[in-house]
Amino acid sequence: MKPKASHRPPVWQKLGFRLALAFAVSLLPLGIISGLQSRSLIEEARARSAAGLLGETLLAAGPTIRLIRSARATSQALAITMPALSSNLAQCTAAVRRLMAQSGGAFSAIAFVPVSGDVQCNTKGVPVDWSKRDRLRQMIALPEPDTVVVLNGELSGVSVLAFGYPVFDDTGQMLGFVSISVPSALLNGPKDLQSGLVDEYMRAPISLTTFDAGGLVLTSTAGLDDSTVLLPRDMALADLGSNTARTFSATANDGNERIFAVFPLVDTKIFAMGSWPMQFSGGTYYLWVAPYLMPALTWLASLLVAILASEQLATRHIRDLRRSIISFAGGNHRLDDLRFGKAAVELRDVAKAYRKMTYTILRNEAELENTVHQREVLLREVHHRVKNNLQLISSIINLQMRQSHSLDARVLMKGVQDRVMSLATIHRGLYQTSGLADVRADELLTDIVRQILKMTTGPGRVFDVTTDFDDLRLTPDQAVPLSLLLTEALTNALKYAGTDTIGLPGIAISLRRAGVSEAELLVSNTMKSDLDQVPSEGATRLGTQLLAAFSQQLGARSVATAEGGTYRLSVTFTVRSLAEGEAGIAANDAMPEDAVELA
Repeated sequence: MKPKASHRPPVWQKLGFRLALAFAVSLLPLGIISGLQSRSLIEEARARSAAGLLGETLLAAGPTIRLIRSARATSQALAITMPALSSNLAQCTAAVRRLMAQSGGAFSAIAFVPVSGDVQCNTKGVPVDWSKRDRLRQMIALPEPDTVVVLNGELSGVSVLAFGYPVFDDTGQMLGFVSISVPSALLNGPKDLQSGLVDEYMRAPISLTTFDAGGLVLTSTAGLDDSTVLLPRDMALADLGSNTARTFSATANDGNERIFAVFPLVDTKIFAMGSWPMQFSGGTYYLWVAPYLMPALTWLASLLVAILASEQLATRHIRDLRRSIISFAGGNHRLDDLRFGKAAVELRDVAKAYRKMTYTILRNEAELENTVHQREVLLREVHHRVKNNLQLISSIINLQMRQSHSLDARVLMKGVQDRVMSLATIHRGLYQTSGLADVRADELLTDIVRQILKMTTGPGRVFDVTTDFDDLRLTPDQAVPLSLLLTEALTNALKYAGTDTIGLPGIAISLRRAGVSEAELLVSNTMKSDLDQVPSEGATRLGTQLLAAFSQQLGARSVATAEGGTYRLSVTFTVRSLAEGEAGIAANDAMPEDAVELA
């Protein structure tokens, strides 16, 4: 049995044929006019294409240019202040490290290289011998700002672009030079450019490559392994660099025709080259569009015919379809009966596809709601199991404490047990909260205070504890460090609380709003008069280090005071919105491993 042949509608039922027939008579003069205008418009289009290509390459390389200018300006500014810092190694090291931190990861290393070559002042804090380096000898011979490419920086350990600036004293004597290294990976620009940025005007994928005067590829949006694929064939990169920007077309190594734009980034040492596929280039785009710009002026002569034809053949059907789409997008999921029986076959196909799409959307929405519900249940179960495991660890520590004969060991294990139970309380608050996106701070902190008092108070250790917590909503990445900070602060308060009068030692804990977007955590306790200074565990003790670490995670400002028989610890931080909290988590996930270890 032969398969049934597919039904193909007659040509005269297709929208394209009907519109072409209606417009043919009225638009015939436009073809003649467009032919006369094509020659001049093509030349103009080519010129605009070259200018647009160069402009888009400059735009794509904008982040790289700003990073290079920032590094050069920073090296110059540091060179001006270095004569006053070079004599004091501690101040010099602190200054370069402060600049390193303020760069936000833009710089991988900063150092002051004296003429002796004994580099002591650097961000790594390790002495380095530069006395035999060619760069030092060249800088001494020609004390001018320089830029070099270092494939494996000694201080940073990665491929860098190093910027140098000479340092002179008041008498004009050269003391050395400042060196700032920028990781070559940062010169790739933003992530959307690294994956092939698409120009909104030319609708073409842009490839950006940076290279030095010797033809060495520094960065490429296609990746260093595949960087040679998009480079011009039979043309050396070292021959492409010049003081002026230029554009040209050539065959790339992948065999495709591409248009290239080259301009200097750093004097005549570092260059950037952007390229587009020839079929997407601005010249080809304008070649097809520009000849029809002048004929469009005669459109008014045939406008009446166009309106009548389009209304009868397409517009009224499209209007009905538009009305139904807007209604569906506005939340009305009742599908209207679209009558497209007499419409062109293309419009009937569109109506059928729209109806099928709406049914698919409604089905997918139902499945998505079910998936979200299952995810919430799973996350709550994860937090619940983590809380149970932490409580089990606390029980094991308690058993070990009973078997230990050392008082110091029991005290240390008791501290670890308190911190484990605090984590368990946090996870209990996370899975008991009504929403997984934020946590009620008043409920969570109340549970933590109750848990700590239950573990630390007893016969002979009774305190007058007052709490005052505002109804604040925190993201989990803020709730966890805040809870741990409260645990350490309250443990210290219970340890040092006392009174010179009759009565119970007093402890007060509060969390209040401080302005529109800030909050203040205050932990205070009464203390005996023989404590004439702020109680402290010492700069190297675990409790103090944890308080500082948790404050840093919160981005908080902490102030400790002791006066009038009362010790107060005030911690002020900015309450993040849910969107900011998610962005912060993403940034931490993207942070390099060495940066995490330093934090």
